[in-house]
Amino acid sequence: MAAARGVACGLGALAFSSGSAKDTALKLSQHYVHIAAGRGAVFGEATAAAALLCPPLQQRKKVQCCGSSRRFRVGISVLKALQKIQTEYVVKTEGDPGTLAYRAYLLSGSGKTVSPWHDIPLRSAEGYFNFVVEIPKETSAKMEVATEETLTPIKQDTKKGKLRFYPYNINWNYGLLPQTWEDPTHANSDVEGAFGDNDPVDVVEIGERQAEIGEVLKVKPLAVLAMIDEGELDWKVVAISMDDPKASLVNDIEDVEKHFPGTLTAIRNWFRDYKVPDGKPQNKFGFENKPAGKSYALKVIDETHAAWVKLVTRSVSAGDLSLI
Repeated sequence: MAAARGVACGLGALAFSSGSAKDTALKLSQHYVHIAAGRGAVFGEATAAAALLCPPLQQRKKVQCCGSSRRFRVGISVLKALQKIQTEYVVKTEGDPGTLAYRAYLLSGSGKTVSPWHDIPLRSAEGYFNFVVEIPKETSAKMEVATEETLTPIKQDTKKGKLRFYPYNINWNYGLLPQTWEDPTHANSDVEGAFGDNDPVDVVEIGERQAEIGEVLKVKPLAVLAMIDEGELDWKVVAISMDDPKASLVNDIEDVEKHFPGTLTAIRNWFRDYKVPDGKPQNKFGFENKPAGKSYALKVIDETHAAWVKLVTRSVSAGDLSLI
């Protein structure tokens, strides 16, 4: 427990500082127990202790909760390591938001510009899945990876030269699973023989925090919806970020219904109806309009990753898609 108290001291001390350090410390103390649990009991105890031993509303002295300066230094070191995990990729923008020129590029830790579609691995080092945020929750600008542009930056979609917006806000973080591809030449026998929509697999992340454009979150899949949009199969994987407070409580579709009641129906209805205000018909869904569970979601991810491998190795035609 000594190591746990040391981490608690580091997190707690920074929780009393100001600005981004304070925000980071509070978020880590509240959320990182879920990630740390996969890294060993010591870190799990440490992050739990951080939340319990140094609540900022009960304690205003930086070092009072620390048993020794050595433990304090250990806590700071662990905090920095955890911060590094969260900032593995950095977003660099060009042009102003809300303009045709806007682009969001991702930079690796070494400063190299990378493709959010091709260069970010599908799985994280911890064994979760990487999820690239295109559209933050409670926003309406239709942002997407530009699959035909070099390095596939994130931009706002257009129609007839004008920027596109949803008719109402999307209520969840929305984006893509890197290194996946819905093959437009493959007819899925499970879903009315529909062909893929030529894009990466979409993710609907149901956590409480509003993410940022280009942010890369570690998530676990919980369910999947087989949306059929104008005859094309457009998978929607429902997932939760591992830094969400409820991440440890949900592991499959039944848990979503228990801890996020009504969410799966709300997601289906949102994607069913969002084109109706533009005079288009409702989108349809396979599996009798019901979501499939985690095991099928993993099957979809595996199949679309295999399709992506064929794409980037040029075993199938890329058409206008950028493979860089």
